Amino acid sequence: MRNALEIGEKIACGDVKAVDIVESTIKRIEQTNKDLNAFITITYEEALKQAEVIDREVKEGIIRSPLSGVPVAIKDNICTKGIRTTTASKILSEYYPPYDATVVRRVKEAGLVIVGKTNQDEFAMGSSSETSYFGVVHNPHNLDYCPGGSSGGSCACVSAGMVPVALASDCGGSIRQPSAFCGVYGLKPTYGLVSRYGLISFIPSTDQIGPVANNVEDLSALLTIIAGYDEKDANSIKVGRIDYLSSLGGDSEVKKVGLIREWLESSTPEVRGAVEGVCEKIEGVGIEVVDVELPYTKYAVATYRLLADAEASSNMARYDGMNFTRRVEGDDLKGVYMASRGEGLGDEVKRRVLIGTFILSHGYKERYYWKAMEARVHIRRDFEEVLSEVDLLVGPTTPTPPFKIGDIIDDPLAMYLADVFVVPANLAGIPAMNIPAGFTDDGLPLGVQLIGSPLDEARLLSVAKMLEGGR
Repeated sequence: MRNALEIGEKIACGDVKAVDIVESTIKRIEQTNKDLNAFITITYEEALKQAEVIDREVKEGIIRSPLSGVPVAIKDNICTKGIRTTTASKILSEYYPPYDATVVRRVKEAGLVIVGKTNQDEFAMGSSSETSYFGVVHNPHNLDYCPGGSSGGSCACVSAGMVPVALASDCGGSIRQPSAFCGVYGLKPTYGLVSRYGLISFIPSTDQIGPVANNVEDLSALLTIIAGYDEKDANSIKVGRIDYLSSLGGDSEVKKVGLIREWLESSTPEVRGAVEGVCEKIEGVGIEVVDVELPYTKYAVATYRLLADAEASSNMARYDGMNFTRRVEGDDLKGVYMASRGEGLGDEVKRRVLIGTFILSHGYKERYYWKAMEARVHIRRDFEEVLSEVDLLVGPTTPTPPFKIGDIIDDPLAMYLADVFVVPANLAGIPAMNIPAGFTDDGLPLGVQLIGSPLDEARLLSVAKMLEGGR
């Protein structure tokens, strides 16, 4: 169940039925989820109906895509028509969207079968998947450890073999960091390559939906399905559909890779060893590795936090108990707002809304928000300058291996610093991906990050495929 393309091929050839695949997948999810808590909602009946349609089409010779009939999990901040979508929050615990997100529509049209919605940090505000109203997500490699966040459920369920592929979102490392902690492949596309229509957004200026998989080919196949222009997303890039799977077989034309040395020096010995091992593999196939510097990325966490909390405070204004959210009665309109938000939102969300409101308040917006916007420009220029001299960048995905559940949840600064190497790519709007890079002596996964220029996903995936062959 770990290879989506193999499953799709067997279904297309008639060797197995999509219904049988779905039934075994749901059974495995129900058994494994007791320990991992990776799923909030399991869509058994809906999945069987989808699978029955696929089986009828196969008999008629209709194959929608190489992943037709393959089970897929969807992060619970991506809207699914008629299927509960909670963003792991009490305030949306009974929300059933009246429409599908564009990525959901596309995976359905490609024949993938949605088997459930995955757990996450509440409103994607977190780096450990510990802030969910529905409980903590556990790392499949060691249940005492965090799977990372905010897309911990999507990465954990793929790592555990519950599903072969999943969709997640990445606003500040939320795909790549948990991918590193769970030992899977995860890609944050170029900002605007994948439609955000139907994503319950945390940070609109950085959010991107992306794929999670156990291998590069499956990751490429799923990206092929979800990428492309969408008129419903004002920030969507007008590019044609690209077959990333087919492009894996071509020459990546990568001659020089830049190693982000200052990131390496800020990492633990295990992480440094993983990055150095990947660099040796890159050099082993004749690609030059040179040291590069990104001086302004040292301000990335502070910049991201200011912009993220400011945007979050504005976004969260719609959750007031009056429309589609859980409502708690009060003495007057203000009382309804206060009671609904007070009871419906968790501590981390409240903290960020309060900080964001302060950042945007009169007299402080110029001091904090606009300064952060200025720093973001410098961070983007750092990447532009370096990527004009090298083809790709390599560095750690996270500064440490996975941490234990409960270790840093009460230390916001430590939690924010867990994202120190992943937020820069979000601020720059460029593609970046995690590749699994071995394990610690305790059996915990390690990850290495590849970063490219805008719309350079095909090259990232080609290099990742080359490295995968040497694992």
